[in-house]
Amino acid sequence: MRKEKSSELPFAIGIPALLWQVLFFYLPLLFIVGTSVILLAEDGSFAGLSFKSFGNFLTPVYARVIFFSLLLGISNTVICLVIGYPLAYFLAFTGKKFKNFLLFLLIVPFWTNFLLHVYAWFFVLEREGVVNTLLMRLGVIHEPIHFLNSVFSIMIMMVYYYLPFMVLPIYSSLERFDRRLIEASLDLGATSLETFRKIVLPLTLRGISAGFFLVYIPSFAEFAIPELMGGDKLMFVGNAISHYILGEGTGSLGASFTVISCTVLLLTAGGFYLLLNRLLTPKQRCDG
Repeated sequence: MRKEKSSELPFAIGIPALLWQVLFFYLPLLFIVGTSVILLAEDGSFAGLSFKSFGNFLTPVYARVIFFSLLLGISNTVICLVIGYPLAYFLAFTGKKFKNFLLFLLIVPFWTNFLLHVYAWFFVLEREGVVNTLLMRLGVIHEPIHFLNSVFSIMIMMVYYYLPFMVLPIYSSLERFDRRLIEASLDLGATSLETFRKIVLPLTLRGISAGFFLVYIPSFAEFAIPELMGGDKLMFVGNAISHYILGEGTGSLGASFTVISCTVLLLTAGGFYLLLNRLLTPKQRCDG
């Protein structure tokens, strides 16, 4: 009897989390999908199913919106990976007694309001901000550069905000890494680059994959940062969805575009997952 109770305990503990996920993820998602295909009559009654709203977005204009969002998500993810992996490697293997303090500095931004981050970067990038003042005093430029309301300011804020989501999963993988494998590889004649490429990278694939998708998925649908830092000059998926969802009488259009965008996101995320596995998983050799 005690064994049966102990085996059921993990399931009982996980029930609240499962209910929370069903209520606040699966049901809203099902509602969005239903809104995109259900056709209502003038009196609000059910009038059938229709996919006409999807046809409104099969145009070059919205194809460009999705393309720019993909480009934004991929660029942000790659930059965060290029910066985050060396940083996580340093924290795991070289940080030593400063490790906890550096991790504290990495996590501190999560404790402050998101808008404070945005306004802080406004002061840094504005025409009379820190960057322009420093460049002018060094003689690099003779007049202020307009950094705000540009793709550059969007990317700066995106990398700044999402970098911890890349660093922490990779750091977690590297922290559990057996360093004796590196020593054995070097003793057997492998170079440092070969050791990193064939030993370290494949064994930290889970951390890389987790960080990759933690950054790529929200970056694709990001709307607050492009709206605030981009000056509403470029339209991305998140901006288009919020425009239709919050508009009067355009909720079904917003739901349709959400379904289309999520489909593109799932397809590209699946493709990236297969690509990461193929690139980082060592090839098996059969000698016989």
